[in-house]
Amino acid sequence: MASRLREIDKPLAGVVVTLAAYGLATLYSAGQTDVPTLVATIWQRQLVWLALGFLCAVVLFRVSPRLLEWATPFGYGIVAFLLFLTLLVGTGAGTAAATKSWLAIGGIRVGQPAELGKIAVILMLARWLAERREPAATLRQLLPACVIAGGPFLLVMLQPDLGSAIVYVAILFTMLFWAGTKPSLLLLLASPAIGLILAFSTVVWGAWIVLLFGLLLLWRPYVWEGLAVMLANVAMGVVALPFWRSLAPYQQNRLLAFLNPEVDPRATGWHVIQSKVAIGSGGLLGKGFTDGTQKRLAFLPAQHTDFIFSVVGEELGFVGVVAGLALFVALVLILCRIARRATDPYSSLCVFGIAGMLFTHILENIGMTVNLLPITGIPLPFFSYGGSFLLTCCLAVGISLRVAWESRQSGYAEL
Repeated sequence: MASRLREIDKPLAGVVVTLAAYGLATLYSAGQTDVPTLVATIWQRQLVWLALGFLCAVVLFRVSPRLLEWATPFGYGIVAFLLFLTLLVGTGAGTAAATKSWLAIGGIRVGQPAELGKIAVILMLARWLAERREPAATLRQLLPACVIAGGPFLLVMLQPDLGSAIVYVAILFTMLFWAGTKPSLLLLLASPAIGLILAFSTVVWGAWIVLLFGLLLLWRPYVWEGLAVMLANVAMGVVALPFWRSLAPYQQNRLLAFLNPEVDPRATGWHVIQSKVAIGSGGLLGKGFTDGTQKRLAFLPAQHTDFIFSVVGEELGFVGVVAGLALFVALVLILCRIARRATDPYSSLCVFGIAGMLFTHILENIGMTVNLLPITGIPLPFFSYGGSFLLTCCLAVGISLRVAWESRQSGYAEL
């Protein structure tokens, strides 16, 4: 085991350890407020979760990809059952008190199945895609993959947890792309969702329908597939209003605040306004570690979860933000390199799916802190407090390290 650890992918291990240390320090700072709260000691619990996550990563590092591939359907089934159970007996917490996202035993929350579900979907999609000799060429051939990701997606949406649900969709599309699916086919698959978003403006939606019709004439899919795509987009225009009404009030408010935070600056727009003030006030070098005024005076909401990157911007300034972004970019690029060098399709798809999952979290979390994307309550990898997601990240790292190790051993064998 010791010899294996010496042969791990050092760039990946180094970036992850640096991110974990950076995140833990930021979490400690997030708890340093003028009026002490429970957040003041939350970094200690995060440290415990980090230790547990390290053990989980070591365990998965010792598991062969072949054994993991064999066990994938069982893990996927267990997670699907836990997601269904969460709908029946789940509880909320914090800013998501109205959702059913956590499983609890004796009143004590033990985790969010939606987070583990992301790993389960990645593994199951990798298994199915790896078994195909050629990339999917029609929408019909993509249906099994859509079902694999769509089942957990729907269960998570019913909680409702829009942020995690978006990640499932991102995982599906990134893995289909890596498996060789044509971008034109992916656009047709995504077109109903695009039509739903654009349906809130009749003019824009009409222009989209015309454009889509032109693309169908250009790409010439099967007639029934083209008709299905057009009907789905038209249907999205019909159901747009009912869909909006089906969203939870807090989800509607977050979307409205994204469009114009100043409409309700003391309620729905408060989060993003204070986040932008905090980041903007940091300047080049920031106000100093633990000395952020927006945070210390409790103006910055959810400073230990959703808006923890705002703490970085306020206290460490532009330099701290660039350092954090550089580490995240390095993490995603290293994972892409491992996926490219993997010895088999299953391993390659697993690692690229992990890269897609983490990239989506990074993009959405940092984007919402500066109002470039709607607030969805999605955590930042290795920074935001939360045991379930931290364990998920550590499991993902363990899988990636094993794939990198297998690739290196294969290279040694060839030599």
